[in-house]
Amino acid sequence: MKIQSWILAGLLATLSVAASAQSVAPGKVRAAVPQEAMVKRAETLSEDQIKQSHDAASLSRLAQIYNSQGDMQRFIWALRRITELMPDSGDLKLQLAMAYAKTGDKKNAYDTLVRMQTQGFGYDVSTDTRFEPIHGTKVWDYIVTNLQVNAKQFGEGKPAFELPKGDNLFDALAWDAKRERFLLGGAREGKIYLVDLHGKLADFIATDAANGLWGIDALAIDAAHGKLYVTSSATAIYKGFSADNAGKAGIFEFDLASGKFLRKYAFAASDGAHRLTSLVVSKDGLVFAADGARKQVFKIESGALKEVVNNPKLTRISALALSGDGRTMYLADFALGIFGFDLAKGQAFELAHDPTHLVLGGVVGMYWYDGTLAVIENGMVPKRVMRLKLTADGRGVEGTMPLDAANAAFVDLGSGAVAGDKLYFLASREDALYDARGVLTDADKLGPVRVFASNLRFAWGQKGVSNGLAPMAPGTAQDKPAKPAGKTPAQP
Repeated sequence: MKIQSWILAGLLATLSVAASAQSVAPGKVRAAVPQEAMVKRAETLSEDQIKQSHDAASLSRLAQIYNSQGDMQRFIWALRRITELMPDSGDLKLQLAMAYAKTGDKKNAYDTLVRMQTQGFGYDVSTDTRFEPIHGTKVWDYIVTNLQVNAKQFGEGKPAFELPKGDNLFDALAWDAKRERFLLGGAREGKIYLVDLHGKLADFIATDAANGLWGIDALAIDAAHGKLYVTSSATAIYKGFSADNAGKAGIFEFDLASGKFLRKYAFAASDGAHRLTSLVVSKDGLVFAADGARKQVFKIESGALKEVVNNPKLTRISALALSGDGRTMYLADFALGIFGFDLAKGQAFELAHDPTHLVLGGVVGMYWYDGTLAVIENGMVPKRVMRLKLTADGRGVEGTMPLDAANAAFVDLGSGAVAGDKLYFLASREDALYDARGVLTDADKLGPVRVFASNLRFAWGQKGVSNGLAPMAPGTAQDKPAKPAGKTPAQP
């Protein structure tokens, strides 16, 4: 039986466009490598050659080849290298542990699973038959218990309200503090609604000849200047999509109180297709938006969109946030974690943290709150909301606090908005119900979209929550694990 490779297939789908863009000169067509030639070349690679690769997409292709051939040794080499390049992916590490288990390599299988537990991952592996070769030891029992502890529900947050069922694909949320109302955008209709604290909707802004809105991707409010900013794009998911508007995108400016259209900042047709999926506004009214797929960040300057970040080494920008003083921009890469960008110096930096205890991948929403970053991690297992206490210079994480994790309401997490001391966010997005052509695949599965609220001041001032377990160092004897010391929810 071959190891399942759906995880690798998903990784390849995520990275293939980026890999192609990095390796092909502008205006050139990437030459296809025949499958037979690729397989023959893969069969000759040594462990050292595989270790030298920094291309996760190519490594994923190699792993799929080795898996299909039953070459477990090279499969493990390739998968191990991918996990080194993408240390925040629990699914990839779980598959690596499965591969070790299949070959009977208990030590490496155990060490991989223990490291996952220490990072905060929570999986129930107790009934997974792919781990049967490493059953029957005290270490296995220890690992099962600890991973299950990490998967337990934690936090005091609760569902706040539900949005009406419909073919809307709500993906954008903002909070108007002055009028105590939410603003909600849908990618399907190109409409913006007003929402009260009970989830009641009222029409606010719709696409028309004056504003030319397409599907709504993100919302941000400039409270100081009374403005609403909207990123909008014409993609296949938008019901009004056509050959005439395909690939068009921009930032739209409205009066926050009335919804009156003020101005549009659009990309020139010659700039190619864009989709601005993240949007943030500073206290001084500076507007930044990210094209996640193209790994670019733009700023509104002198009436136009000016590029301020372009980093092909990223896989995809999934969220943006600005520090309270507006000097630092934080960018979340879904696969690689969180990075910072000094706006004054134009310099990027990695957000320093201990990756053996803290996972910063899988972020779909990121928000500045009282000197901290609140992050929504839809790609983490379990799904969770975290508060990160930053160092004085904003370049590192010195403390963490889980706000909510493994809640039964967490189906598919999405964007949110800070309202007072709470973070409201979409907890049951329905993007998965639409295919790549924008077709709704199963209308019967549409349901009310749940909005969840986490308390941003939960356990404020505390250092963090210990996972309550006695960590077992990698390499511990296989029959003498440390004993669990408690069942407190996991804290990376």
